[in-house]
Amino acid sequence: MNPVLQIILTVLFWLAVSGIFMLILSWFIISYIIYTMHLKRRGKHRWTRECSSDDPRQHIMYDEGMQWSEKYKDKKHDLHIVNEGMNLYGEYYDFGYDRTVIMLSGRTEGLRYCYYFAQPYPECGFNVLVIDQRAHGESDGEFNTVGFDEHRDALKWAEYLHDNFGVKKIIMHGICIGGSTGLFAHLSEDCPDYIDGLVVEGMHPNFCESFKNHMIELGKNTDPVIHFVDMWMRIYTGHSMKYGPINCIDKMQKPLLMLHSREDKYSTPEYAQMLFDKCGSDKKRIVYFDHGEHSMIRIVDKEKYDNAIREFIKDYY
Repeated sequence: MNPVLQIILTVLFWLAVSGIFMLILSWFIISYIIYTMHLKRRGKHRWTRECSSDDPRQHIMYDEGMQWSEKYKDKKHDLHIVNEGMNLYGEYYDFGYDRTVIMLSGRTEGLRYCYYFAQPYPECGFNVLVIDQRAHGESDGEFNTVGFDEHRDALKWAEYLHDNFGVKKIIMHGICIGGSTGLFAHLSEDCPDYIDGLVVEGMHPNFCESFKNHMIELGKNTDPVIHFVDMWMRIYTGHSMKYGPINCIDKMQKPLLMLHSREDKYSTPEYAQMLFDKCGSDKKRIVYFDHGEHSMIRIVDKEKYDNAIREFIKDYY
């Protein structure tokens, strides 16, 4: 071969190799930044109890929730437990019942976020526990594990209520990722019989699918970066965002109410129907809402939202 041509081909080969290397390196860096931005808490100044969004509607929800909390401040008990070496904090609104709902918020949200969604429960005969999930609000923790580790905290909270407040029946209400937390708790081999039902809003099939749709909505390409984000989650937490409710909901045997918007672009209604169809419970129902973005159903149709909860409780409890 011509020596000059050989040199040119060698240079091109190493340029290609270095280009591929730099491309893969950029995927590593970008995915790490995305992971730490969205699923790693860098100090308690992040993911606090304050309103997390600039959306005016969420501020309305937050303010209405704060008014609800103030109205029932005489019912409130500030609670603290320790689970897996972490200090966890919550507020218990004791209305004198022997039944309680544990509210499970989504990613980035502290306990005040759940005030708004808790409002129909006291009139249905349930006390209310709102919690700062690990790595949120006042609670300890560094990572959001999209329900995998959080569900053990939910079980610990349930045990605390049962043992210290005489609560005989507990259901859970999860928004977004909180739905996964509640489902994993119900499916745990450690789940006691007194945990007996789940309400979910905007449940996703797995976090990978929801997160991918979120990135697409922001106009960002997801492949193959999303797979590297999953790699970082595996490294830091031992869990994969590619596993989720769709992989295990067939084992759910307790009452389940799914609230879902047909306009949800993150947890699409097609996947909601798949989850509902696959659910193993014979006490399940799904209520669709024609309008409402992800986690924004109740503010669009409060009457329908609350009535769905009332009917669910009336029929199964």
